[in-house]
Amino acid sequence: LAEGMVAGGAAALSVLTEPDHFGGSTGTLERVRAAVDVPVLRKDFVVDEGQLDAVESDVVLLIARFVGDDLPDLLSAARDRGFQVLVEVHDREELAAAVDAGAEFIGVNNRDLARLEVDLATFEEVASAVPDDVTLIAESGLSTRADVRRMRAAGADALLIGSAIMDGDVEANTRELTGASGDDTRSTDDATHDTTAT
Repeated sequence: LAEGMVAGGAAALSVLTEPDHFGGSTGTLERVRAAVDVPVLRKDFVVDEGQLDAVESDVVLLIARFVGDDLPDLLSAARDRGFQVLVEVHDREELAAAVDAGAEFIGVNNRDLARLEVDLATFEEVASAVPDDVTLIAESGLSTRADVRRMRAAGADALLIGSAIMDGDVEANTRELTGASGDDTRSTDDATHDTTAT
């Protein structure tokens, strides 16, 4: 699956390592990293520093809602270990906390983790308040080229796409979505730098 996503143009991969709710594993992440030459994000509920040592990855996810006031310390601890850090937010309050903590990569999750409802307008609302020097990633609920164009138009530098890629032929699905951008004249090769598959 990982090789198919990369062949389809994914610039990075997201791998679940949370075992209890999502059936992920650190072993899967290790196998994916060995199979592909793109950065790999560890997708898990990291809430304490000790969890950062569970497995090597290129990027770790810190969800602002779950780490709360510990975000600055966890961000620093992750960077000290050589990780890039994607800080996930859902609203402007969490965005402010991420920016104050010094996050350079911020993902706006269109899925409300409390109610599990998806609304692409979430990204549009939050993105307008993101500083220009932050790399901004649209997460969740993206399933069509129109969704991709909508997020790009709202300021997304990159996209984190899961279900739409996993449903069917992953290489073809990835290729379809990496070829979409806010500017239809852009080549597929240019657009491949903007999609993370999960």
